[in-house]
Amino acid sequence: MKLFQIAALGSVAALQAMGAASLLAQGALTIDEPSAKMAASIMQQWPRGVVSTENHPGAWAYEEGVLLDGMAAQWHATANGDDFRYIKDSVDKYVDADGTIKGYNADAHSLDEVEMGRAVLLVYRVTQQPKYYKAAKYIHDQLANQPRTQSGGYWHKKIYPNQMWLDGAYMAAPFRAAYANTFQEPSGYDDIAKQLLMMSDHMRDPRTGLLKHGWDESKQMKWADPATGLSPEIWGRALGWYAMALVDVLDWLPADYPQRAALVRAFNKTIAPVIAYQDKKTGLWWQVMDKGGKKGNFTEASASCMFVYAIAKGVRMGYLPQADEASARKGWQGIQKAFVKSDAGGKMELDGTVKVGGLGGTPYRSGTFDYYIGEPTRVNDAKGVGAYLLAGAEMGQASTEALGQGKTVMVDAWFNSQKRKNAAGQTELFHYKWDDDANSGFAFFGRAFQRYGVKLATLKTAPTVADLNKAQIYLIVSPDIPAKNPNPNYMDKASGDAIEAWVKAGGVLILMENDKNNSEFEHFNTLSERFGIHFNAVLRNTVDNNNWPQGTVMVPKGTGVFTWPHKAYLKEISTITVSGPAKALLTDKGDVLMAETSFGKGTVFAVVDPWVYNEYVDRRNKLPLDFDGFDAAVDLAGWAVRQAR
Repeated sequence: MKLFQIAALGSVAALQAMGAASLLAQGALTIDEPSAKMAASIMQQWPRGVVSTENHPGAWAYEEGVLLDGMAAQWHATANGDDFRYIKDSVDKYVDADGTIKGYNADAHSLDEVEMGRAVLLVYRVTQQPKYYKAAKYIHDQLANQPRTQSGGYWHKKIYPNQMWLDGAYMAAPFRAAYANTFQEPSGYDDIAKQLLMMSDHMRDPRTGLLKHGWDESKQMKWADPATGLSPEIWGRALGWYAMALVDVLDWLPADYPQRAALVRAFNKTIAPVIAYQDKKTGLWWQVMDKGGKKGNFTEASASCMFVYAIAKGVRMGYLPQADEASARKGWQGIQKAFVKSDAGGKMELDGTVKVGGLGGTPYRSGTFDYYIGEPTRVNDAKGVGAYLLAGAEMGQASTEALGQGKTVMVDAWFNSQKRKNAAGQTELFHYKWDDDANSGFAFFGRAFQRYGVKLATLKTAPTVADLNKAQIYLIVSPDIPAKNPNPNYMDKASGDAIEAWVKAGGVLILMENDKNNSEFEHFNTLSERFGIHFNAVLRNTVDNNNWPQGTVMVPKGTGVFTWPHKAYLKEISTITVSGPAKALLTDKGDVLMAETSFGKGTVFAVVDPWVYNEYVDRRNKLPLDFDGFDAAVDLAGWAVRQAR
């Protein structure tokens, strides 16, 4: 059993026995063992997201939202289906069948109320159930009524007039960006960018380059500097919220969005001084960021976790220089030493998170140094634990993220261009697409590539050499038939010529067929046969109900592109006949199921089923855990990355 399998089984003891913290090999399948153990501990301690350490356990609140963000990151990094089930169970205690949200306080006009929307939207994207869309829409629509400053910035809450707090960046912006992307509202991107860039422009301290916690545009608040409107000090967690907001919003903005570059610059401008103010001895960050070592100041858990997450993810996604990863590693090591412990029953705990930090209000909070260092810390604060899980999910990918930097994998959306209606009634592409989180999608296969620092792209037109030259890896999956798409785009000579020339020049082509009832063969073979691969229009491996062995295919260690052995689930598949330069990689019961061709400077890999799609990879479904689709996806992605020039 490999490491992802063990994580899915929740066997921390097995993880420890196998030494999960060590690398198996270049491109090996690894997880971050401490954060996987923390996630398992939290699921036991706080069933259904009812956080016992909060003043109102089980009430709709941003603290639980941050915890669920951490669980989502763990699920995306390890494919442990327990993580998703925990998120869904937590959301379901609030969202009724008609989409009504129990406990949502719309009258408060508080950005904190928005944060849990991220979990609601995630559950919609995975399940496609309309009630979650209705709930997410309600949250989104509330933002239209959020009071704004004269310059157009959101008030943090109705009770804090004319004030922007860095906390609000994380509470609202990532949810808004995800909603705009999911429900085709690109007009929302500009306002999202405006909110974040206003903070960068107005709240940055010119001396340190760090951002102050709050900004009163009216300059009327007692804590506000009369000249700038800024609060007195630089609070670690406030800046952590902002850094995480920037790196998460970028996930949802199109690659060609005009303001994307400005947001990346703001992120770099933020992280550079964050790294400069990292404590050199411990690797941690201080409660008051720029006054490390001053009497009464202390290193703080949640801010340290947030910065580790933002830096590690920023490096992996190509926003930050590779050298910055050393800062994340040092911070992660410091967090384990300073803040992580076990209770009497062996469950993990995170100490050292400040319970609260704010400005103004009653009792009055001055925002001074003495105020921040006077706030107490506590064990297992949900904000801190959520940030810890986020950081751990990133550090579990840090060992491979440099391998694919600067490379792009492109999935076809022309030969397979199936569409569906979303819950908003909009038409969207789906089926073997990176942004499809439902059973039908390739979201987890995309994340397998992103573990290596690879960028994802989608080609929605017939391929040309110019298009293909924007990527090093190109996937064509299950070409359409009229039963699946009334207007299929068939492989033609011009497309075949372009693909052949691109492969010959060094491209890595991955062809994933399907069975004769779900995929086109005649035209597609005009491409594959150029490389000595012919897909046979047959139907093999039909599965009766849940008779899993009927779909089982064992992939031995070292099977061409696969470094590790895998138990694959290939249901309803075709077969391959090889000729010329092609060679069979995997033969099962006399049939070739996988083949490879070296062609010019490039490589072609062919398989008879797109078996690494979410339904059989994300482990939230009923497929037995000994099938290791996500492991295989990571293994296959690693091969493609190493082949790519």
